[in-house]
Amino acid sequence: MKTLTAILTLIVCFQASANDISKINELKKNAEIAFKHQQYDVAVSNYSYLIDSLQIYDEKSIMNLGHAYYQLNQKDLAQAQYQKLVLSKNEQLKSVAYQQLGAMSNDPKTLQKAMSYFKESIKSDPTNQDARFNYELVKKKLKDQQEQNQNQENEDQNNENQENQDEEKKDQDQQENEDQQEGDQNQDQENQNSEDQEQQNQEGQDQQNQDQEEQQSQEGQENEKEGDQQEQQQPREGEDSENKDQKEDQQQAPSPSDKMQEMNISEEKAKMILEALKNSEIQYIQQNRRKPTKRKDSDKPDW
Repeated sequence: MKTLTAILTLIVCFQASANDISKINELKKNAEIAFKHQQYDVAVSNYSYLIDSLQIYDEKSIMNLGHAYYQLNQKDLAQAQYQKLVLSKNEQLKSVAYQQLGAMSNDPKTLQKAMSYFKESIKSDPTNQDARFNYELVKKKLKDQQEQNQNQENEDQNNENQENQDEEKKDQDQQENEDQQEGDQNQDQENQNSEDQEQQNQEGQDQQNQDQEEQQSQEGQENEKEGDQQEQQQPREGEDSENKDQKEDQQQAPSPSDKMQEMNISEEKAKMILEALKNSEIQYIQQNRRKPTKRKDSDKPDW
């Protein structure tokens, strides 16, 4: 009885295993057909059920699932499938997985990472010409990018240097303008001080000339009074000629030079004094001529 039960159990398990194998093969076939007809969503559904639900680890199915996700632009899910194959013992599948990871990293911001993936792909399968071509292409892009970045840095540095030079020149021009304005103000102040000094000198000179004229006029008046006194001291007409001669013999009048030396007057100043006396005399004579004369009585004799 027990033997019969065991045989029936084996028959049931074999039938179940045969059914699972048939179902697995059918899922694989349907997924492959959908992938070839670019029905990537159907392929993803079949491969996902096979791998996730039935827990079937088939590297080829994993690779195709990654390709289907990649075609649907679901790159994160595709990358997760390719990462499962980088430890595969199948070097060709491993090379393709690295190649796909490099293709998804072929971005200006991740060129260095893409080149590393392509390099690992070539190491896994040196006959992978697609990986080699992509490696050289990314290498050239990376070099061009580095040169462009260097040129941009140089340009930025040149622009910064130019801006600094412009700023320095602006500050220098501003300082020169300030210095020029200060110099102009100082020059104007010096000119004003010079004008004030000249005006003071001129006023002092005018005052000195005025004082000199007043002094000369006063000296002229004194000399005129002195001349009048000398005229009054002269002998009248009718005096004894002998007394006159005797006085002339006893005291001889000094010469004009001696008199000027005695009065401490220069020759030029003496001329000015004489000219003033002359003008005073002329004025005096003119005033006397203007005085009215008293009319004589007609009944008196004319003698």
